[in-house]
Amino acid sequence: MEEVTRGKAISDLIRTNKKELVENLKAKGPDEIHPQPWRQVREWNRTAVMEFILLGFGNGPGCQMIPSVLFLVIYTVTVLGNTTLVLIIRVNSRLHTPMYFFLMNLSLLDLCFTSTIAPKSMASFLLGSKVISYNGCATQFFLFCLFLTTEGFLLATMAYDRYTAICNPLLYPVTMSKWVCIQMVVGSYICGCVNSMLQTGFTFMLHYCGCKEIDHFFCDGPPLNSLSCSDTYINNLVMFTLCGLIIASTALIVLISYIYIISTVLRIRSAEGRHKAFSTCTSHMLVVTLFSETTAFMYTQPTWLSSLYPRKAVSVFYTFVFPMLNPFIYSLRNKDVKEALRRTMGHKSLTK
Repeated sequence: MEEVTRGKAISDLIRTNKKELVENLKAKGPDEIHPQPWRQVREWNRTAVMEFILLGFGNGPGCQMIPSVLFLVIYTVTVLGNTTLVLIIRVNSRLHTPMYFFLMNLSLLDLCFTSTIAPKSMASFLLGSKVISYNGCATQFFLFCLFLTTEGFLLATMAYDRYTAICNPLLYPVTMSKWVCIQMVVGSYICGCVNSMLQTGFTFMLHYCGCKEIDHFFCDGPPLNSLSCSDTYINNLVMFTLCGLIIASTALIVLISYIYIISTVLRIRSAEGRHKAFSTCTSHMLVVTLFSETTAFMYTQPTWLSSLYPRKAVSVFYTFVFPMLNPFIYSLRNKDVKEALRRTMGHKSLTK
């Protein structure tokens, strides 16, 4: 109760002028008045940001057990599926092409992305360890932004790769050389790192005082902004602008690439040729559509509107479900991957 009372007092201090601050403190009683109120604010700010509490999905036993089992199953499938896809691409020389190079990096990215959130979330649900340190929260938020942004740019790069392969097949080996592919992947990580540094810097420059409970299962930008007792207008504007630019730019690259791809495929006379060309793109189109819609839903809508929708449920999809589905979407619809998997499994059975 004492901590809550202090939190309310500090919020009043931050959001009103100095004269109103003193009057509010006096109204609470002479015992609560600090001789130097602004020094008291700074002292409370310093002590209030040592740790946060992740509320997750609620405090009831079912609210913790069901998500913990669900997350454990999804995370296990994600690790096994993405690891298998990476190994298949690595050991099969026929899959050493730009498309599968990007797909392998996407699987590695999904592994890192999910591992940033899953271990702490499952520990919170299973062991009741909901406390996360200030530095731990900042680190998780930085890695989350890094991998999420990098995945967006990597999906745009994969769309450009398909455009080059279908629309300019003769120049494809030169345009998408190994060095160019490495540069594109590194560039995606650089873009993700720049956005992550900006987002993390602006978010953790805020003052967090009083209430330390994050209404989420991981450290995300909107819940942290709503928790702050500082003015978050600039932070919300920066987040909206950066996320809007990233989503718009990557979506534009994908859209233009597939407009050219579709126009080229429609000019192919044989039905078999059209089917083969489209089959290499449908999986990627599905992944890009799901990823873009959920991230746009989460980070490019006004703050007052976002509170009306189940943010946690949507967050589960792009942090857990999509990384689990990606290897299955790409492998089940890809003859080369399925054939490589059969050859690998057949080779292992013969060696036994």
